[in-house]
Amino acid sequence: MKPGNESLVTLGWREWVGLPGLGIRQIKAKVDTGARTSALHAFQIEPFEENGRKRVRFRIHPVQRDDDTVIECVADVVDQRMVSDSGGHREKRWVIHTDVTIGKNTWPAEITLTARDDMLFRMLLGRTAMKNKARVDPARSYLVGKKRVARGKKKENRGDR
Repeated sequence: MKPGNESLVTLGWREWVGLPGLGIRQIKAKVDTGARTSALHAFQIEPFEENGRKRVRFRIHPVQRDDDTVIECVADVVDQRMVSDSGGHREKRWVIHTDVTIGKNTWPAEITLTARDDMLFRMLLGRTAMKNKARVDPARSYLVGKKRVARGKKKENRGDR
């Protein structure tokens, strides 16, 4: 192990990720060292300007196989870049900057916006976002980020049993 690697968090090949700056409490992400850039599923992407800043408004389905749950997000635009996907298709994508939270770890990352309707994961965490922050154990899953269970109301114990 290289000196300094002790501080890196070890991630599995898939993790639960939070994007607090976008209001996304939790999304399942594929941790992909083969992808340079991170990508987030987005649709109805609308660029606009606010107080002299370039911004983008978009919607996301944060849950796999669930098109009913929708979160509307707004973020500052960092850039617009040509990105090649794993199939070699090139696409011009909006690039935003937001914090990524995995477990107790939070760091800033650039993320591109693209339609990932047909993909198994609504988010891809690329190697640039993990550089000097994390290493990956490709044989393991969910080493850090745990799925948050929705908290329901507790049943009252009426003592009538």
